[in-house]
Amino acid sequence: MSLETQLNKYAELIVKKGVNVQPGQTIILYAAVDEAYFARKIVAAAYEAGAREVVMEWSDQTIAKAFLDHAPEDRLTTVPNYTIAKANELMDQYASRISLVSQDPDGLAGVDADRLHMLTKANQKALGRVREATMKDDISWLVVAAAGQAWAEKVFPDLKGEEAVNRLWAEILKDVRVDDETDAITNWNAHIETLKNKADWLNSQNFRELRYHNSKSDFTIGLATGHIWEAAFSYDKAGNIFIPNMPTEEVFTSPDNRNIQGHVAATLPLSYQGNLIEDIELDFENGRIVKASASKGLPVLQKLIDTDEGAKSLGEVSLVPDPSPIAQGGVLFYNTLFDENASDHLAIGAAYASNIAGGKTDQPEDLAKRGWNISDVHVDFMVGSADMSIDGVTQDGQIVPVFRNGDWA
Repeated sequence: MSLETQLNKYAELIVKKGVNVQPGQTIILYAAVDEAYFARKIVAAAYEAGAREVVMEWSDQTIAKAFLDHAPEDRLTTVPNYTIAKANELMDQYASRISLVSQDPDGLAGVDADRLHMLTKANQKALGRVREATMKDDISWLVVAAAGQAWAEKVFPDLKGEEAVNRLWAEILKDVRVDDETDAITNWNAHIETLKNKADWLNSQNFRELRYHNSKSDFTIGLATGHIWEAAFSYDKAGNIFIPNMPTEEVFTSPDNRNIQGHVAATLPLSYQGNLIEDIELDFENGRIVKASASKGLPVLQKLIDTDEGAKSLGEVSLVPDPSPIAQGGVLFYNTLFDENASDHLAIGAAYASNIAGGKTDQPEDLAKRGWNISDVHVDFMVGSADMSIDGVTQDGQIVPVFRNGDWA
């Protein structure tokens, strides 16, 4: 099958199965200018599915870096009213969001960490309605990837230009299940059912906490009272099913931010805000990060943790077997969308409303009393490995094996 045919199938999958465009819907598509060719395919597929309008939000990493390097501080800390008004109007319309990630994972390296933090925090506050609507699944939303050249050359350093891009496209398309002659939507229906069965089993156990151990980490994570394990799909406020991430290999839930203890060591690098953070290690006491280290990118990591009180704890615990197709592919993507689906992972910051009973209706302060974490950030980092063992502890203290040697027990 030609790359062109595969990209057409991918665009259709994104629209019909991923974000599940409904007739009359407004869609927001976030994309880098370098990916205009594939973005146009998504736009065309969205209109064919009945979209009322596709609103383009273009980005360029070089321009973003120039802005961060030279804009006055008062601009970095102040988001223009027209930007906020546009975002709020789109959320009034329950516009669906498609984020097409493709840029250099280390493309903002060298930007002053304080200035980057100023801009990030200002955007998080000003665009809070977008974040809230996404975290609560009021809207359908989707994160997918395109093969940017700088990213491709980072992943495959022995290849350059078109050769690197084509190799990265091959990996992306394989991992989102559109690389063969079968119907991609049929493939996804079967995959969703497999993940759902795992989530159903975990929900039936109603574990009080999970205990992790491998050669680098030894920690315990309590699970929020009324926690709910999810897998692959969610429902928006209108009741339409969607898939937030493609690819996805995970089942995930909300930890209890009051009960996280021990030493956590990341097993893969984290690309955050255009910076690579490597060899992350975190120590937790009573649900809070009390010590953080990294061999690269520590100032950026520390700024992340200092965002707010919730950024000092966790909002997601996710299980991914080491034999997952992405892990077995042996490719380090330097991109959380892919690397988190090759590894058990945790998220610094906010918990999803769908991961706790009453999360979409109860007041946040009431949910917080059950261990649900509140923050302006949500950043995944990877902790899984082939030697990871995880035990579940039931409400009455029984120990149930969940993972052995990185796979389901």
